Amino acid sequence: MADRVYPAAKPNPPPAMANAGGGGATASFPAPKSQMYQRPIYRPQAAAAKRRRGRSCRCSFCCCFCWALLVVILLALVAAVAGGAFYLLYRPHRPSFTVSSVKLTALNLSSSPTSPSLTDSIQLTVTAKNPNKKVVYLYDDFSFSASTAANAVPLGAATSPGFTHDAGNTTVFTATIAANAVAVDPAAAASDIKKSGAFSVAVDAETRAGVRVGSLKTKKIGIQVHCEGIKVTPPPPAAPPRPKAVKGKNGTVLAPAPAPADSDTAATTAATVSTAAHSCKVRVRVKIWKWTF
Repeated sequence: MADRVYPAAKPNPPPAMANAGGGGATASFPAPKSQMYQRPIYRPQAAAAKRRRGRSCRCSFCCCFCWALLVVILLALVAAVAGGAFYLLYRPHRPSFTVSSVKLTALNLSSSPTSPSLTDSIQLTVTAKNPNKKVVYLYDDFSFSASTAANAVPLGAATSPGFTHDAGNTTVFTATIAANAVAVDPAAAASDIKKSGAFSVAVDAETRAGVRVGSLKTKKIGIQVHCEGIKVTPPPPAAPPRPKAVKGKNGTVLAPAPAPADSDTAATTAATVSTAAHSCKVRVRVKIWKWTF
């Protein structure tokens, strides 16, 4: 049977005491501070610091967003209150535009089957009314364009000078829309443009308009005027030229042959004028960066 090993009755002394005993010197009690156990200094880790910085950044972002949202809401409320007060005081209305007369004075469509060209001239008379009592409109130059109603075949363009539209005023101005040898689609032109008989056209006008109330002026914004359902009639062909007088053998002047009798000769040289009033739609155009609404 193996012998059992028992622990020593007296534990081994600490290293300091052992060294002291070995040297013959007596160990001091209590031990000096240099020999006492010192707790290690706690140093925070970098991950905890990053977490605290992340929470701080998120809180700052949320505060900035809330303040910005509050400022936007306050500005919207102020603008709404100002707009409501302006409407109650002045009761503004949009101006109205009417095409009071239109005349197609020239029309020539070449007979090329592949690349026909169009030459035409349309005279417009437009009536503008300002129904407001205290609001004055300030218009820039007008840009007119016309096209057929069915397939939008271009019929030309024109410009008209702008003007100041006083409150309660009615202004009449004219414009001549013309095209000179403009290439058009053969199928669309053959379908829409009729050399005899009326056909429908649409007229568009664009400008920039501002508002003046007393001494206050607003920034000008774009507006578009669209007129449709306008009927134009091409002018009839001109009467044939009269033959020249011929001198006889004795120097006598022979009377030219009489032109064929035609009771509508006067009507063939004049274009048909349409005086039916056509109301137009007015739309405000707002441009934000690259988009126009």
